[in-house]
Amino acid sequence: MKNSVTLVGFVGNNPEVRSTRGDSSITSLSLATNRSYRDNAGNRQTDTEWHRITCFNGIGKAVAEHVKKGALIMVSGRIHYTRWTDQAGADRFGSEIIAEQVDFLAKAKELSEVGDDQRHLS
Repeated sequence: MKNSVTLVGFVGNNPEVRSTRGDSSITSLSLATNRSYRDNAGNRQTDTEWHRITCFNGIGKAVAEHVKKGALIMVSGRIHYTRWTDQAGADRFGSEIIAEQVDFLAKAKELSEVGDDQRHLS
């Protein structure tokens, strides 16, 4: 069995870096992926999914240094699910992608020169 995911999308926020008590660093960012389709009336529709991405140590440092909001990246890694109980006693669930590889496809500045019709990830 294998837990593997590859996403190509636009970075939704500048990466946030935090350090652990040890000498490790954790970098977090959000990634938007789009799915385009035609509805029953033939109109083009786009659904956007938001993904939480977590990068550790070396990968995280490179992401924090080179990635900004709006950049186009490809993330390969694994899905990690969490479950916790909030202060009201309700069960909560979440998921994130633990990045094992991040490829920088285009910087936000380069993408600003590309028309919106070319930015769709179909």
